[in-house]
Amino acid sequence: MIADKLIVGVSGMPGSGKSVVVNVAKNQGFDIIIMGDIVREETERRRLLLSPKNMGKVMLDLRSTGGKDIIAKKCIPKIKEKNTKKIIIDGLRSLHELDLFKKHFSEFNLIAVHSSPETRYSRLNQRGRSDDSKERKVFEERDLRELTVGLGQVIAMADFMLINEDNIEELKRKSNEILQRIEKKWMK
Repeated sequence: MIADKLIVGVSGMPGSGKSVVVNVAKNQGFDIIIMGDIVREETERRRLLLSPKNMGKVMLDLRSTGGKDIIAKKCIPKIKEKNTKKIIIDGLRSLHELDLFKKHFSEFNLIAVHSSPETRYSRLNQRGRSDDSKERKVFEERDLRELTVGLGQVIAMADFMLINEDNIEELKRKSNEILQRIEKKWMK
């Protein structure tokens, strides 16, 4: 078990505001690991379009062939090779991933970000990333797929919960406070 690094995981439904928390952490000197990048890389390796449907299929396929914690397993070497002592991991989706990170890193904390489906749908329409869809049905299918791998359970087990229905500045303020509390505890 690695004890010299502070590892913070971030979880939440698509469009909840995880990337805002990650950017606040980056400004506090955290290095970043994005779990979704593992799925994006594998989707591209398979020469598939980066669409919600394709990325969802690849995510489920990786988990069915490599185990429910496969994406976390692929992140561990990336975390270990980082020279920084503070790392934030964006995108935990299952209790298996959470358990694996806790097993490998004694200083692991999880922050969950929650927003209502309507708020998230609106944000995703504005964000326009390749794996976002403007179709309500595709948005709902994506939510259900995320929940089937255990995302709701991970959110329920979080050490800290951020409700993100306000403006972005409020989320930044709340994120900053939580990250400072986590780091202060780690430095004791």
